Amino acid sequence: MTILILEDEPLVAKNLEKLVYQLLPNVTLQGPLASIEATLNWFKQHPEPDLILSDIQLADGVSFDIFQELQLSCPIIFTTAYDEYAIRAFKVNSIDYLLKPIDKDELKRAFEKFRRWQSTPDKEEVFSHQLRDLLHDLEHRSAKQYKHRFTAHYQRAVVAVADTRVAYFVREEVIWLITTDNQRLITDYQSLDEIEELLDPMQFIRANRQYIVKKEALESYRTHYSGKIELTLTVPVKDEIIISKDKAAQFRIWFET
Repeated sequence: MTILILEDEPLVAKNLEKLVYQLLPNVTLQGPLASIEATLNWFKQHPEPDLILSDIQLADGVSFDIFQELQLSCPIIFTTAYDEYAIRAFKVNSIDYLLKPIDKDELKRAFEKFRRWQSTPDKEEVFSHQLRDLLHDLEHRSAKQYKHRFTAHYQRAVVAVADTRVAYFVREEVIWLITTDNQRLITDYQSLDEIEELLDPMQFIRANRQYIVKKEALESYRTHYSGKIELTLTVPVKDEIIISKDKAAQFRIWFET
């Protein structure tokens, strides 16, 4: 069995390769290919693989452009950090749609779907069922309730802060909440991981280990020659807020959405 990986983030690709080998020790992996251009050139010289694991957002565009141009017959498992592409994903030969970070058990279930697809005469019917399941999953995700009100300490009082007033969270020995009018409030949270689980990912982004930033508090960003991204906020920040090169593409999509 041959699997082609399309992924423009090296660390993500390496982790995905590791998971695939754990689940399918005898598989032959091709790639990873980081761009539409590289993928189109690859197919000029290679036969179709048995399966494609494809990130949706590649270095030079969305991978749907590849499949519209080549019209491949092999199935595809899409990976991405965002739900917004889900329905479009199932307009091509999609077996499954996995949200990053990729979970080993979810990848295992995707491979099981692929095996069922291989042994099913009516493959269009399989895709129809997958789309139905996807719509159900998206409806369930959209029903998730995110936290819109946080308590924090200001002098001797406990205050309530609406999420509309949050500019960012920062870890400096304790977890601080910084408001849009630059108030610094101490929270009782133990880690940014704990807070991240409570926040709407369309409104907040984990910039790095120290900062979670609200989209409305972002004034601008600039890309370093190294590929890293530096954020400028509408409120003062003591340190530079840097997003790594590996997360740069994901950040741009989030910022523009």
